[in-house]
Amino acid sequence: MDTEKTPPLEVEPWHRSRMLLRNPVSLAGVALGIVSLANIFLFVLIDAIAVKPGPYIGILAYMVSPGFLILSLLMMLAGVLLERRKHLAPQAFYPRIDLNDPTQRSAVISFTTFLVVFVVVSAAGSYKAYEFTESTAFCGQLCHTVMIPEYTAYQLSPHARVACADCHVGPGATWFVKSKLSGSRQVFATIFNTYPRPIPTPVHNLRPAQETCEQCHWPKKFYGGQLKVFAHYANDEKNTLHQVRMLIKTGGGDPATGAPEGIHWHMNIGNRIDYVAADEKRQVIPYIHVEDLQGRVTEYYAKDSTLSKDQIAKADKHHMDCVDCHNRPTHIYVPPDLSVDQSLLSRHLDASLPFIKQQAVTVLSATYASNDAATQGIANGLQGFYESKYPDIAKTKQLEIRNAVAEIQQIYRRTTFPDMKLNWQTHPNNLGHYYYPGCFRCHDGQHVSTDGRVISRDCNQCHTLMSETEGVASASAPPAPTFQHPVDLGDLTQVNCADCHNGGVGP
Repeated sequence: MDTEKTPPLEVEPWHRSRMLLRNPVSLAGVALGIVSLANIFLFVLIDAIAVKPGPYIGILAYMVSPGFLILSLLMMLAGVLLERRKHLAPQAFYPRIDLNDPTQRSAVISFTTFLVVFVVVSAAGSYKAYEFTESTAFCGQLCHTVMIPEYTAYQLSPHARVACADCHVGPGATWFVKSKLSGSRQVFATIFNTYPRPIPTPVHNLRPAQETCEQCHWPKKFYGGQLKVFAHYANDEKNTLHQVRMLIKTGGGDPATGAPEGIHWHMNIGNRIDYVAADEKRQVIPYIHVEDLQGRVTEYYAKDSTLSKDQIAKADKHHMDCVDCHNRPTHIYVPPDLSVDQSLLSRHLDASLPFIKQQAVTVLSATYASNDAATQGIANGLQGFYESKYPDIAKTKQLEIRNAVAEIQQIYRRTTFPDMKLNWQTHPNNLGHYYYPGCFRCHDGQHVSTDGRVISRDCNQCHTLMSETEGVASASAPPAPTFQHPVDLGDLTQVNCADCHNGGVGP
């Protein structure tokens, strides 16, 4: 039986072109578009009226739902084109537009209006999407498991009111594009669970601090000396407070107005410093290259270096800037020893509880398999200590002990993250030299130039001791010419603080 072929249709009038939408692909696109528009309206409304909208609302409102809306429009267009191709002769594939026809003119005006409105709304939505991807919620909360350590530390840091992108991206289009390309790779690592645990530092190819940190900070400004009081509680029964007052020689200075000096002498003000690191974390520095304003170069080699001069010459050199010392300016994981000192000083822990400093550090330093195990272990350890050693105090100071347990559990949650294999020891903090080598990576008395000059480890280069007192230090405390360690260690110039102070149980 002969099959009658459908003859090619004549080019339909414009008012009949809507019939081309009646195909499965276009109808699916229409349905998807309606759902997408409804979702966009709902999520934008929630984002507008919510006091603290979650990060997922933003990504659904400005990225996911608009993406499905665009997909729906493409589906409708594809369905129309397929339908026309099926019914029309090749020469009649493209529509003929006659603006003299009132129906066609009305359709063109309607389509143009829709297109203009769509472009304007898309531009506004694109800006909101850009704004959302630069937000702290997007950076810190979207990838919850991966970023929870960094976000937790960020919220407690000196930069808690500075947006993540201000430091990690900075101004300008070039680094914005670089950050989004890098972020795309990180998204795939998160989706496929291939990200490292913990996230490694230092960050390679980090934008120079002059283009980020120095948008707010000003190393050239001369700060002179700044008084700082260090409070340490002893591990004895009375939790004896020991305070040290020091004048930190921050220094600074613009070469145009005077000679730079102090700690900020390093900050490319009067000198350019480059160095070679022998390890990934940049804790071992075998070579330092210093160039002054006159172009004179001094090279320092570590006497105990395992690298030869040829190896050093071929190694990558890092240009020193702010983050070589301030390498944990925001994501700071405070050691248990210092965390407990801070809680005692702020009276979140009751210093009248015997041995509270020692016991708090002990339970914080223990290894736990999970947060739940840590919560239970801290409670059992602290309460068990007082019940067995000080039963009277365990009865009379139940509230103080419960408050201490809650505070120590909180300290653990903001410094230790078993899921990411991260704690206070994972990332060395180079600011100072109390718990980590820090300044002594270079100022160790072991880096010698070819003409015999030595990078000194003299304490008075960076700070001057004002006084040492038991109890609260006062401005009238007598000056202390030299630092007196509570335990006699002999010649302190031969000992690094970090050799003993490990942040956990110890001195």
